[in-house]
Amino acid sequence: MKRKITLIPGDGIGPEVTGATVSVLRAAGVQIEWEPFVVGAEALTKYGDPLPADLIESIKRNKVALKGPATTPVGTGFVSSNVRLRKALDLYANLRPIKSLKGVKSRYEDVDLIVVRENTEDLYSGLEHEVVPGVVESLKIITDRASRRIARFAFEYARREARKKVTAIHKANIMKMSDGLFLNCFREVAKDYPEILADDLIVDNACMQLVMNPNQFDVLLLENLYGDIISDLGAGLVGGLGVVPGANIGDEMAVFEAVHGSAPNIAGRGIANPTALIQTSVLMLKHIDEREAADRIQAAIEKILAEGQVLTRDLGGQATTIEFTEAVIRSL
Repeated sequence: MKRKITLIPGDGIGPEVTGATVSVLRAAGVQIEWEPFVVGAEALTKYGDPLPADLIESIKRNKVALKGPATTPVGTGFVSSNVRLRKALDLYANLRPIKSLKGVKSRYEDVDLIVVRENTEDLYSGLEHEVVPGVVESLKIITDRASRRIARFAFEYARREARKKVTAIHKANIMKMSDGLFLNCFREVAKDYPEILADDLIVDNACMQLVMNPNQFDVLLLENLYGDIISDLGAGLVGGLGVVPGANIGDEMAVFEAVHGSAPNIAGRGIANPTALIQTSVLMLKHIDEREAADRIQAAIEKILAEGQVLTRDLGGQATTIEFTEAVIRSL
């Protein structure tokens, strides 16, 4: 039976890497009926809104979306479509697997950790105002409800994927009330999962430990701001954002999206690396219980990367987006 899924190609290199991913999914035999929508500047021009209401309704109806990168203006212009999507659909958990891939040059080997980031509050609540000219106040919001549900998400994920440890990252030594609440909620939820080791680290120490020895970590649980920073730091441990998948997940809906930018400087040149979005589609397939196809696609992409014969330019090769995609399909 065909599964209906919302498709958001994005802009910049988005349509290129999304097209590549759709081709790989088709080659794997996954039966998907796509509902495509535009976001960002193109949607603003067409519909007067960078995040059209019809798109939101499509995701609510289909429960799952696959999204390419979309450009967000810096400092001015419209609010990030990613942030609005997360708020509109209550996608409170950001999931970022960080795993070494043979054939992708990086400083470490055999890194295999999961970053779980709370997605709805903290400093990213966007509650800012100018107190007096030249003085701006930004409010950090931490709630019991959000802290408990993201902690439970992390432990449930660890249990489902046979992970052994969840580490909460915080700054409760300084922000004793806000980060203290997050940490206390984590510790209370941990009591329901006695088979999983639970520990915690102060965020600055965690960053140092990640750079020195990332292999000591398993699942990392973080507030929104720390999670944003450390998820990109983690990507740097295994080759960068071009090879790392991501997802934003709620209780009812999930949006699976590339974590890299829209790279407008190389858009249309056919040289973008689709690895991150293809791996993101693997996460999506697992989410919808298409695990056999997910495993086949993951094995195919790992085989091509390990062989090192057909690599895009960012990975040291000369292959185009299409050539890389065709190699993965042949491997399938």
